[in-house]
Amino acid sequence: MDEKEENLGSFDPNIPEEGPSAPPPGWLEDIHGYQGPNKEGPEDDEPLYPPPPAYNPQPELNRSTSVPTVRVPSVSEDVARDALLKFVESKWKYSSKPARNLTFKDLKPVTVYRYRLETYTETRTSAWQFEPYNGQPVDGPQHGMSPPPWDIPVSVPPVYTDKVEKIRVPHSSFVKMCHKCRGCGRTRCSGCFGRGMKRCTFCHGHGRARNKRCTSCHGRGRKRCLSCRGDGYKTCSVCHGAQNLLHFIQLTVTWKNHVSNFIPDRQPDFPDRKFEKVSGDPFFIDENVLVYPIQGFPDKEICDVSTKFTNEHLLRFTSTSRILQQRQTIELVPLTHAFYSYNGKDYSFFVYGTENKVFTSKYPTTCTLF
Repeated sequence: MDEKEENLGSFDPNIPEEGPSAPPPGWLEDIHGYQGPNKEGPEDDEPLYPPPPAYNPQPELNRSTSVPTVRVPSVSEDVARDALLKFVESKWKYSSKPARNLTFKDLKPVTVYRYRLETYTETRTSAWQFEPYNGQPVDGPQHGMSPPPWDIPVSVPPVYTDKVEKIRVPHSSFVKMCHKCRGCGRTRCSGCFGRGMKRCTFCHGHGRARNKRCTSCHGRGRKRCLSCRGDGYKTCSVCHGAQNLLHFIQLTVTWKNHVSNFIPDRQPDFPDRKFEKVSGDPFFIDENVLVYPIQGFPDKEICDVSTKFTNEHLLRFTSTSRILQQRQTIELVPLTHAFYSYNGKDYSFFVYGTENKVFTSKYPTTCTLF
């Protein structure tokens, strides 16, 4: 039996039990302008810093935007037939024969506008972070006061691009003894309570099983703890044995494009969700730091939703974020209701989007090999 095995079961009171992974209350320093982040935890716990009033644009009173008139597009019989044939080819149970031989009765274009408002924002939050201290430089308060969250310079990504950037706040760093191992670099094994040995589960610590010497523990009644390999302790999972931690405040800057869409329900037989997968003709694009409600457009529902969305976005985002840019768009989404007959029966289908997609709830034949 080697010396290490002889010492198994001994207890070292100098090795502490594992402490919490996060520093206890009052463990961290107060950094001016960053009183909120008093603990280290998940991003959901990061305090939010609303931008100072000067950082957000202020809307002008009684401003509005005018929109040009637009012509409603329609598709020809050839385009409608080609679109239906393409649709049928993608459905194995449909025969292309009706699409080739149908007789058109009417093509009715439907005016469909899609309104979209985009608001591009920047949000700043912060949280305490730490890393094992192995002698790396410490940018602490001795080098000056930490700048406020919104005074830290960042490179803004291309507009309307979602991005997250994490920045170490200048002069917020300091070194402190590891809170989990209390500066020991290791912690008592919780599996064997620092003894290095555990009771044999096969013989329940008796050394014998079925009136014979236990073959699992060789009659000792105890076995080496696999969790700590018999040492009775583990390297600290927080400082990785470094004994000290470098704490610092990490600023998280989030750029996000918030999009609100609206399409009036103009055709009860056509599911509006189909419009989400197709493009339209953006005949009106208005872009500025702040956009203003649309006035005088023939479709009053578009005017009303423009007023609603611009007010909602302004109220929702200026309280938590900085508005960098807004863009409102009106698209004319092609929609044509095609009526036709085949073998003496009447049917219809829809051609929609600039991609000329087809939707139909009923087709003349199925499962026919032609």
